[in-house]
Amino acid sequence: MHARFPDFRLGKVLATSFTGTLSERHGDAVERIPTPRRLVDWLEVSGLAVASCTPAQLDLARELRESIHAAATAAATGDALPASAVQVINHRSAQGRAAAILTPEGERRWQLGSASSVEDALGVIAADAVSVIAGERDGRLALCASPTCRAAFFDTSQSRTRRWCDMNTCGNRQKKARFNAGQRKNSAVAE
Repeated sequence: MHARFPDFRLGKVLATSFTGTLSERHGDAVERIPTPRRLVDWLEVSGLAVASCTPAQLDLARELRESIHAAATAAATGDALPASAVQVINHRSAQGRAAAILTPEGERRWQLGSASSVEDALGVIAADAVSVIAGERDGRLALCASPTCRAAFFDTSQSRTRRWCDMNTCGNRQKKARFNAGQRKNSAVAE
């Protein structure tokens, strides 16, 4: 019998989607890659399919995830990037041997090396983090307005004023909480 894992929260930016594999960091944390097999699943849906993953590779992935989160959070708030996070991101980026390839449909895909595919996939994620944190893309890093989430996300909205990492989860939860608070207030006034 397979354990039921929480759904992945996928965005358009690889690096910040990867940090979303741990959500509700300031509440009841939800680990979305609790096993090596679950990391394989996430990499597959993210276009970085690998055949297998060891517990040690899962540890490397989690270290990279937390480093990206720390650096992206610092960048979003205008703080200095943590040196240890920068070191991990740079090391993972340099260790990867993936190549960008062009599909017949004109899309970019990643071709991972044959020997250590997880490390190659992590290299792609780290390189994506470098481009996002360095400001090489059109958009801005922001933090989710949910006090229990505070996930780093990349805002590419036209106004660059997005507040939630995911409107279907954090945004709806906050709007529902405001609505319920208003209903309670109205009920108290009516009594």
